Amino acid sequence: MKNAHRRTRVRYAAASAFVFVLLLGVWLFVGGAGSEPRRAASMASADTTRHVAEPAGPTPSESAQMVCAPEAQKHLASVLGVSSTAVETPTWVDHLYSCRYDYADGAMTLSVKELSSKAQTSAYFDSLRTQFGKKRPVVGLGQGAFVTTNGSVVVRKDYKVLLVDTSGLPARFGPFSANRAKTAIDVGVTVLGCWTGA
Repeated sequence: MKNAHRRTRVRYAAASAFVFVLLLGVWLFVGGAGSEPRRAASMASADTTRHVAEPAGPTPSESAQMVCAPEAQKHLASVLGVSSTAVETPTWVDHLYSCRYDYADGAMTLSVKELSSKAQTSAYFDSLRTQFGKKRPVVGLGQGAFVTTNGSVVVRKDYKVLLVDTSGLPARFGPFSANRAKTAIDVGVTVLGCWTGA
């Protein structure tokens, strides 16, 4: 009996630690910490991206396809607290892989632009800043990220640029009543988590 109670206490302690770390990570991503934690988060992000970046090919990469895959749909439903009513068939045009998540009260589009060099990636990333406007940076997400003026999020990693377009969602979305920017950041964090090592 003592062993059973001890195991239960260990499980609760582990679960509590996980929730604490998860909430701390979200707090850092949203920008609630000072300069030292932000620098640490940024360094941690850089450590996870040390691998060979692959140039764009004739077909979408495995990591690009992840954003519309059933596994991503499941993870996003869990993170956002609401399931999509449908995920439209992905498109692949000019090295842009894209799909739309439909919800009862709106829609969100995820797209990944695949490029072939750091210079191309920077140019495309900057073009989205010009096109959508930059409201504020998102520190510690990918190798650079920002919230747009319409509440969407743009993230770069290696030779890929992810756009989480939440402009089609209501101002407050899901059971947690998250604003568009918070929703987009949560989606970006989830996608980048799937991309670790990819």
